[in-house]
Amino acid sequence: MPRTGEITFRKRSANGTRIQETLIRWVLLACASISVLTTIAVVGTLFEESFAFFRVVPLSEFLFGTQWTPTLLPRHFGILPLLAGTLMIALTSSLIAIPFGLGSAVYLSEYAPRKVRRVLKPILEILAGIPSIVFGFFALTFITPILQRLIPSTQVFNALSAGLAVGIMIIPLVASISEDAMAAVPDSMRKGAFALGATRMEVTTGIVIPAAISGIGASFILAVSRAIGETMIVAIAAGQSPVLTGNPLNSIQTMTGFMVNLSLGDIQQGTIEYKTVFAVGSMLFLMTFAMNLMARLTIRRYKEARK
Repeated sequence: MPRTGEITFRKRSANGTRIQETLIRWVLLACASISVLTTIAVVGTLFEESFAFFRVVPLSEFLFGTQWTPTLLPRHFGILPLLAGTLMIALTSSLIAIPFGLGSAVYLSEYAPRKVRRVLKPILEILAGIPSIVFGFFALTFITPILQRLIPSTQVFNALSAGLAVGIMIIPLVASISEDAMAAVPDSMRKGAFALGATRMEVTTGIVIPAAISGIGASFILAVSRAIGETMIVAIAAGQSPVLTGNPLNSIQTMTGFMVNLSLGDIQQGTIEYKTVFAVGSMLFLMTFAMNLMARLTIRRYKEARK
């Protein structure tokens, strides 16, 4: 039988372990709480200033107005030009990132030998690590001159070159998530298709991609959300012209571009010009939140399907 001293030592050791676990649990809870409280504070500040803006500017004018001149007289607060510019950049970049990203993912997952995969994946990761401001100057000094030689009517600052640069930047996002989704497809499904005489292309298009469609769709949604929230590329290459146009060769202004340009200017806190930044930021927040929510629901559905 254990001695009294040994029993006492075990009790003290167990009590010490429980105290340590309780302390660790409270520390982790504090870390999680700080993240939550920070998010609440940011969102609260954003919407508080936005509500003050909408006390002066009608919501209908903000959502459906076609002129955006908050710093010029007469002032107009229609966000449609900024919204159109943002969606133009998102559409252009998606037309680049989605096919090239998905094609890269299919090659890495289904066709590339291991040696080639070991080389290409790090290159994609390096591309994802390049700062967005570098892509902005790349669009302005490299892509735009090429477009001007091909299409002389292209303006120096234009939506097309900015959209192409954003598309190049988010290719690794689409490729990485899509490749992970396709790699998660069981090999037994591939072998079963091969045993029935299917070719590699038939297996890829008929088995792998449909099985990984939820993960691939999530990568598309996240990529579009990333394009909507891009700042430095559009601020440098797209221009500062808040005009409602459908021509990608013209200068435009996006929501993030407006926020950057106005923040760099001399605006007085508490003025209506100051509050426009928060109103536009709220609109951008709601758009990206909706996109991320869609991606989260898609990923959850993908995980449930895997189970």
